[in-house]
Amino acid sequence: MIIVGDIGNTETKICLINSKNKIIKRFNLKSKNINFSLLKKIFKKTKYYKTDVKKCLFSSVVPKTFNTIKYYFEKFYIIKCFELKNLPLNKLIKIKVNKKQVGSDRIANALGVLNKNKNYIILDFGTATTFDVLINNVYHGGVIAPGVNLSLKTLINKASLIPNLNLKKTNKVIGLNTISAVRSGFFWGYNGLIDNIMGLIKKETRKSFKIVATGGFSYLFKNSLKSNIKINKDITINGLIRAASLIKHKK
Repeated sequence: MIIVGDIGNTETKICLINSKNKIIKRFNLKSKNINFSLLKKIFKKTKYYKTDVKKCLFSSVVPKTFNTIKYYFEKFYIIKCFELKNLPLNKLIKIKVNKKQVGSDRIANALGVLNKNKNYIILDFGTATTFDVLINNVYHGGVIAPGVNLSLKTLINKASLIPNLNLKKTNKVIGLNTISAVRSGFFWGYNGLIDNIMGLIKKETRKSFKIVATGGFSYLFKNSLKSNIKINKDITINGLIRAASLIKHKK
């Protein structure tokens, strides 16, 4: 069994993976709440506590949280815990940009769809909305735009008369009140942003792409974009599972 996880600015996912590379246990945690005591508490409650874990690998954009998790697993599981970008990734994928300037989650996403016969744009609705370009198993970089939820929360916090609300798909553009106007602006605004950026990527590269989307708002936009998109909520975890093959020793 192996442990893999993705540490994001908002949420951290930790998964236990069996010998057939299937997820057998999943933990979704708020990144800001993670500490040594919490990890000890939740893992003690599972039957997998102190089982024969052979590898431990995380992608992380929050170094402090990774260090906490690393310390926990290395202390209780007596196993070295790796961060994705410290592995020899060139054995799996060619990265044409400065690896230090690309989030580990974005590299994991690219690893999650590797297919030498297809080109991909990976659309990730996280704290930021990211677009990553993969051509013939070569990572070419991408685009980072403001996250949908982050933008909504900022607007609500800064505008006194806008109430808390959840985003929904809307068929009408013109809102009849504040809530419907905000929902329209975010839904159709991000719909246009996504379509435009993907169109520009295709124009600049002169390539066709398969579009894979992940993250909380992927389902909201799935059927409204000009391009056909496939939802894969575990693309990051799948990439980490693939990268774990680069780890040769337990300790």
